[in-house]
Amino acid sequence: MKTDKIRELAQWIADSAYTVVLTGAGCSVDAGIPDFRSPEGWWRKIDPMKVATVDALENNYPLSWEFYHDRIKHLDTVKPHPGHYVLARLEERGKLQLVATQNVDGLHQMAGNRHVAELHGSIRSFRCHSCLRAATREQFMAKEPCPACGGKLRPNVVLFGELLPEDAWSRAMDAVRQAELVIVIGTSLQVYPVNQLPSMTRGKTALLNKEETGEEHRFDLFIPGRAAPLLTEIGEALENLRP
Repeated sequence: MKTDKIRELAQWIADSAYTVVLTGAGCSVDAGIPDFRSPEGWWRKIDPMKVATVDALENNYPLSWEFYHDRIKHLDTVKPHPGHYVLARLEERGKLQLVATQNVDGLHQMAGNRHVAELHGSIRSFRCHSCLRAATREQFMAKEPCPACGGKLRPNVVLFGELLPEDAWSRAMDAVRQAELVIVIGTSLQVYPVNQLPSMTRGKTALLNKEETGEEHRFDLFIPGRAAPLLTEIGEALENLRP
């Protein structure tokens, strides 16, 4: 049954002239990055409202800084998993037009994807919260103040209470509306407004996720499983379709 679904999705990819992939935290778990809402996730260990909000950054900077410092250090130990490279090969072959991601880890780009819309920003670049001047990783990790205004340095991630980056959101919306196929990978679809993207397409839709989310009815195809092995199987199925 699952094998049949993988073959069906592979055929959809082969037939589609415009495919968009939307990834969430579950797409990075197999690379060694904890997700947020599972029993092992970040938010089970610490209240996001204490570390990942504008208020926390402004009024409890030491705790907010420590949370992001630890996440950035953890990134030094991870690299893209095989599924990331499947997506990069699809783009290289002209079968994937955009990866829109909720992830801030940059793993899609490390694997080779060039067309990536980072909907929740990036944890790999930094700026001053006050004057917006760009900062370096070294300055942030050393807990230095902004050299221009003395403000607090932060990663370029979207905190709770902030708007999504306008350019990334517009790119994602435009791509989804053009898409003949939208594949959603590793997200519970609980976070607004990104959870609205799949409903904006007139194309086919597929959901790949470790467990059911209650959103399966919104998709033409649902395949349960972890991102890395599923994408690897899809890549192999695509190879078998090639003459």
